[in-house]
Amino acid sequence: MTTTVHRPAPVGRAELLARLERVLHTRGRALLTGPAGIGKTEMALAAAAQAESRGETVLWLATLPADRDIPGAAAAALLASVRASVSWPAAHSPGPGGAGAADALEALPGPQRSAVAMLCREAPIPEGGWDPIALRLALAQILRTLAARAPVLLVVDGVQHIDADSADLLRFALHLAPPALRVIAAETPSAYAPTAPGPGATPQDSAGPEALWVPSEADVLFVPALHADEIAELLVHHRLPSRMAGRIHRASGGNPRLALAVGRSLADARTPVHHAEALSLSGRARDLARQLLGAASPAVRGTLLLAALALRPTASLIRRAGRATAEADLAAAERANLITLTEDGTVAFSAGVLPSTLVHDACWNERSAGHSALARVVNDPVEAVRHRALAADTPDEHLAHEVAAAADTARRRGNSALAAELALLAAESTPVEHGGQRIARLVDAAEEAARAARADLAMRAATDLLARDATPADRVRARLAVLDTAGQGLGDLDETYVHAMEDSENDTALRAAVQLRLAVKYVLADGDPVRSRAAAVESARLAASVGDRQTATRALTVQARMERVLGSAQEQRVLAEARALELVDRPLGIRNAAQILTIRHALFDDRLTDARDQLNALLPLVERRGTVEDAIELFRTLAEIEARQGLCAAAVAHAGRSLALTLEAGLSPGPAWYALALAETAGGSFARAASYARRSVQASEEEGDRVFLSRSLYALGRVQLVAGDVADAVETLRRVRTDEQAQSTVDPSMLRWHEELAEALVAGDAPEEAAFLLAGVRPVAERLGRTTVLLGCDRAYALYLAASGKPEEAAELLTETAERFDAAGLPLERGRALIALARVERRRRRRSSAQNALQTAAAVFERTGALPWLALAAETPSRSAEPDPARGGAPTSLTEAELRLAALVREGASNQEAAAKLYLSVKTVEARLTRIYQKLDVRSRAQLATALNSWPAHRPPPETTDGPASP
Repeated sequence: MTTTVHRPAPVGRAELLARLERVLHTRGRALLTGPAGIGKTEMALAAAAQAESRGETVLWLATLPADRDIPGAAAAALLASVRASVSWPAAHSPGPGGAGAADALEALPGPQRSAVAMLCREAPIPEGGWDPIALRLALAQILRTLAARAPVLLVVDGVQHIDADSADLLRFALHLAPPALRVIAAETPSAYAPTAPGPGATPQDSAGPEALWVPSEADVLFVPALHADEIAELLVHHRLPSRMAGRIHRASGGNPRLALAVGRSLADARTPVHHAEALSLSGRARDLARQLLGAASPAVRGTLLLAALALRPTASLIRRAGRATAEADLAAAERANLITLTEDGTVAFSAGVLPSTLVHDACWNERSAGHSALARVVNDPVEAVRHRALAADTPDEHLAHEVAAAADTARRRGNSALAAELALLAAESTPVEHGGQRIARLVDAAEEAARAARADLAMRAATDLLARDATPADRVRARLAVLDTAGQGLGDLDETYVHAMEDSENDTALRAAVQLRLAVKYVLADGDPVRSRAAAVESARLAASVGDRQTATRALTVQARMERVLGSAQEQRVLAEARALELVDRPLGIRNAAQILTIRHALFDDRLTDARDQLNALLPLVERRGTVEDAIELFRTLAEIEARQGLCAAAVAHAGRSLALTLEAGLSPGPAWYALALAETAGGSFARAASYARRSVQASEEEGDRVFLSRSLYALGRVQLVAGDVADAVETLRRVRTDEQAQSTVDPSMLRWHEELAEALVAGDAPEEAAFLLAGVRPVAERLGRTTVLLGCDRAYALYLAASGKPEEAAELLTETAERFDAAGLPLERGRALIALARVERRRRRRSSAQNALQTAAAVFERTGALPWLALAAETPSRSAEPDPARGGAPTSLTEAELRLAALVREGASNQEAAAKLYLSVKTVEARLTRIYQKLDVRSRAQLATALNSWPAHRPPPETTDGPASP
């Protein structure tokens, strides 16, 4: 019997691979199509691996561009593949299906054998060439023979390169092939490909690669681009930087090969690329872009250059700019998957690296001429000014003034990204003799870029300004703009902070602003809330002294956050002071507003309805004038609240929205992945939750973000624990404890790792360490009034009691804890306590109570949409998997974890098999088994089985009562 082992689908391709398998088994023919690098070959490889695992014969034919001009090249390569892919014994006895390949070749009639030998250059080709009919019949017979021995999968990679003679041979052979021969073909469309045949046409009506197929037999599967989140997963899978996943996705358009090329260029950089710097598009990435563009003719590329230069390219705009064949050129480019065209003619490039490469490779004269042509035909004066400025070769003050005015217009329209670009263009268009004006415009450009979250433009403006004779105040303002667009990546900007402090020495307002940024940096990058609080206090003092209420409000907000982290009683007073100032002078954004902090504190306190109501009230504000970072913060916080509240579907949706905005903005995805890990743990799947948590860990480590590193490790450890991976959960959560202690975090409500680590320690046979941990956190939670933290500690302590041989006390405490979680509006926590109660009740042989607890938990999870928890509640262990205590009292000394292992060993499981089933390491299993032997005073697996079998499991306790079982 052959065991089927499927190769995992490429990242983001599981559904497409399943569809491909269905097509092959129902139709027998599949054509994979899409642009170069999209993953067609990977898909074919995955399907081929699955076929080989089922014992099928796989023939692989990969063509090259040069093959198209060599008659018979592909057919000869196919015959070589037959000989290389199949073992043919010299004296093979024909089975029911026919002879082997060697016999099949020998059995061919003489003209057919001669034609094959000529094709493979094993015999001289006569002046008249080989006999095409003989060759047709020979190839068809060989393929039939193979398919008679075992099912055959023929993979043709690069159908567009097949020569005409080989296409004719294959078409004939496949027409006569039996159903046991299935075919996958992969093709890359070209801009020169003819228009696809109409609905009534057959494949033979086209000269394209589909001419290989019998009419109506082939299903065409388009391999789509990967989504931004899938690109991030791809980067993680290849151990490449994921913090720029959004920008890499835009540059690659979701093309895996392009994305990996860009990612590898970042990984190979001598110094880490800051998120504000331009992505490295030289080397392999640029070459791949040129290869993609090479599918288009020079005329088409000329049309595409105009589209790359335009802000809002359309076919009519490009035609008016001088390209009379615009529509035909763009249609050709769309066939080559270089662009997409909407019904109104709007042009969108399939990958950001394509317009970048077109502009990069064009000479100055071509770019200037293109901008000049566009300036004459665009119908928006703002765009016209932009094109005239980009076409100009020398700075011009009059033009710079016009561009600055256009930037103001774009700002009033709400187009902050265009306003930032124009502001920088105005500064760069300013002549050298107007040095003061240029510096002022550079400052404006940097601050405009900060408002638009355009880190790249802020960095360009600041770099230009710092190279000039600017005043200290101007230098500080430019550096503050860079810091404000740095996102999570503050660890590499120490020099910027130092220079900003030096330049702000004689300006109290700017000094306050710098101290505020330092307060954020100290906690985010350095993990030092004490120092952060001190900087925030100083910032608030300085800002208040000069009447800067906005800076004072933000500084007090940071201070209040640190007071909470440090467990200070000043938290509420400071936050109330910040809220009072905020009501008088509402800040421009909400991301660091006191109102948001108030909501997060309500989340930490489990005042979830209040937190959600306040957050929903902010939605109109965000939609009206919020920045992208405002929206990201809002959706992420909303997802955390809803995951805790048991609104599982909404939590997953809002966390997904946060990630989409994060990747679109090019910011670090670590925080959004953390929110998705929490949401998926609540209402998605534990496997996806663990994946998102691991990605968040990697992104946070790349950014040097200490805060979200702890959070993502907590999310990972929590899902590892509930999924049964106890050993890894203990390791992960101990790391969280180390990080939180290093950051001097006191308040246990902000990241509730204590209860999770305690439960993991109990399950991992370290109950005394768990008890010590709970004894340390409980007084802090009581002093700060963190009532739901205490409930979590109670749940973990009940499990400690059960492991310590006090199941009655454990059951009583779990029952009370579940009720109090329900009263606190925490349904998922209630359900989790009920699952723990059911396990304890089973150990007490109170099966009716255990079943009632599980049914109640399942009802809770079903009502809230907590799908992974519902599945967990349904996984009730059988009696053989979790034995009851023996009458003689021997197994009662075993913990629940030890009982599970002992049951598996009794059933004959090896240490490796038990480790796999219990999600433990083999080393942990060995140590646990040693303790079981000691407790039961046995020395072998046979003696262990005898000790467990001494309990009469065939006589279950009565289930009509919830009282203790009769002896």
